[in-house]
Amino acid sequence: MSMRSLRKSPRKHVLSPTLLILITIFLFGILTNFQTLSYLFRPLWDKPPPPFKRIPHYYAENVSIPHLCQLHGWTPRTEPRRVFDAIIFSNELDLLELRWQELGPYISKFVILESNTTFTGIPKPLFFESNRERFAFAESKIVHGVFPGKKSLHQQQPQEDPFVLEGQQRIAMNWLLREADVSDGDAVIMSDADEIPSPHTVKFLQWCDGIPNVMHLEMREYMYSFEFPVDYSSWRASVHIYSKKWTHYRHSRQTDLILSDAGWHCSFCFRRLSEFVFKMKGYSHADRVKRKEFLDYSRIQKHICKGYDLFDMLPEEYSFKDLISKIGPIPPSASAVHLPAFLIRNAARFRFLLPGGCLREP
Repeated sequence: MSMRSLRKSPRKHVLSPTLLILITIFLFGILTNFQTLSYLFRPLWDKPPPPFKRIPHYYAENVSIPHLCQLHGWTPRTEPRRVFDAIIFSNELDLLELRWQELGPYISKFVILESNTTFTGIPKPLFFESNRERFAFAESKIVHGVFPGKKSLHQQQPQEDPFVLEGQQRIAMNWLLREADVSDGDAVIMSDADEIPSPHTVKFLQWCDGIPNVMHLEMREYMYSFEFPVDYSSWRASVHIYSKKWTHYRHSRQTDLILSDAGWHCSFCFRRLSEFVFKMKGYSHADRVKRKEFLDYSRIQKHICKGYDLFDMLPEEYSFKDLISKIGPIPPSASAVHLPAFLIRNAARFRFLLPGGCLREP
């Protein structure tokens, strides 16, 4: 019996280190892939926000605005309301031109704020200011401001939470709006440069009374170009009937009301690969760049044309059904219908935004 015990005991000593190694590998795998695992199991630990109350959106060509106002339960105005388009700008020059050309006839003032640093504290040029001649068509309506950003001592490790710096810029926009002479009763569009309301949505703001004091704008989400439609999950853009007492510039949920199908949100819709890298390093979610190869031009180009996620992330969904349905590349679309009219009129210049134009300049 003693000899058998001695023979068995080495096995125990061999098994323990092996088990320890396996546990270590398992824990290391969890730590290095924590974000992926958290997204995978999000339906277990997170709950969706309360659903929006969707306002049906009525529109067709050659139908009068008074009739469309009435279909929404609103009252036609005898004079147009002033509409202010207020955005915080980074480097989206092509989308900015598309936005302002599309909305120009209906906007009273274009209010634009840019900073000399990114949200992560990386110094950046004033892209709009240095390219202002490109927007001469809107010069009489432009109110431009510069926000002095905070430079990070280490570009790879921001000294402050990027969302804090982003919030400070949105607070500064309140002052810039007042400088633009916004008044009580005016309509203010609050959105990012790549969240573009449709012209007929802005016409409602001009010509209809009775619209909610605050409502979000549901936009169709696109990735990389209008060739890759995702869904209608974009909701952060909003419209406010301005009041000096309570209106504040925000990019978060402020009401349960949302106007359906009110525009286009084109994320990472850049002409040049260098612009992709700039945004990936400089925007609030820059922590998603886990490895240096994420910024490699050839990798980014491949992901654009295949419809892959630039950060190799799982979809942010609250149910396993939705998560599973969106895993994998975004299916491309050959449709260029119901897109901004300025884009279609200038298709040769903006080929990279249309079906078949996935190849980018370096």
